[in-house]
Amino acid sequence: MDLFDFHAHFFARPFFEALAAQSPLEGSAEEKLAGVSAKTGIELPPEDLGEHTARWLAELDRHGVARMAAFASLPEEAPAVAEAARLAEGRLVPFSLVNPLVEDAPAKVERLISELGFRGVLMFPAMHHYAIDGPEARAVFEVLARHSAPAFVHCGLLVVKLRDLLGLPRVQDIQFANPLSLIPAANAHPEVPFVIPHFGAGLFREALLAGAQCENVYVDTSSTNSWRRTQPGAPDLAQVFERALEVFGAERVLFGTDSNVFPAGWRAERLAEQREAMGALDVSEDDQAAIFGGNAARLIGAVS
Repeated sequence: MDLFDFHAHFFARPFFEALAAQSPLEGSAEEKLAGVSAKTGIELPPEDLGEHTARWLAELDRHGVARMAAFASLPEEAPAVAEAARLAEGRLVPFSLVNPLVEDAPAKVERLISELGFRGVLMFPAMHHYAIDGPEARAVFEVLARHSAPAFVHCGLLVVKLRDLLGLPRVQDIQFANPLSLIPAANAHPEVPFVIPHFGAGLFREALLAGAQCENVYVDTSSTNSWRRTQPGAPDLAQVFERALEVFGAERVLFGTDSNVFPAGWRAERLAEQREAMGALDVSEDDQAAIFGGNAARLIGAVS
């Protein structure tokens, strides 16, 4: 099985520097970042992009991961992620955060895909306060449709611990992050694969409904999935997989870890948890091969 982690954050140096520049805390950007590192144990990435890329590739080798989606989690990080993907020769698959409300957003998405090699986008309606079925997002989806490029649309709970540590305001409003809002967009753009991360991050029932309505809506399995505590009966991971497989089928479930920083590196324990859950359900080897890599490879292969 070719293991393809379809949800991970590259977190190059420009990501941390951009957030630190926005922070209202006293001190230089380096002093703010040093404080975050001291509080959390996070190792700040080196300024040398090649060194950071090599460390990620070594992690993938150590854990037997063939490819990993590498997210540019801020626009300022996109050039670094594009270059890392080039250095990685296909093992790092780049996606970039996009805010449809910014000026010339569709043109910027076109450039990301056509010129910089990005394979799709990340969208955070709760962070940027727009309707996923509104006109701004529609213009971005029209670009993605021309390339059959995926859109990760974060729904449900959204906590960004690094923003909290840097004293940035909590602007998240999950009223903008209901998976049901994806249904009109997915129906209008059947060429676009829409991926709901973390099984909907607490809006699991709504994610299931969106998947039942639209064949181009997928879920990914990434993160600790601690959102399960918010659900009636607090389902275990095997129960979540069981319901997702009943609705989406194995062909629309995508493995991810939400790996992001060092020293934690690539989160092998999340692979183990998910394999255990699927083992408890007696999921076939073919279906597991699709979930752990085949589905992601198919979606990436369709991007033009």
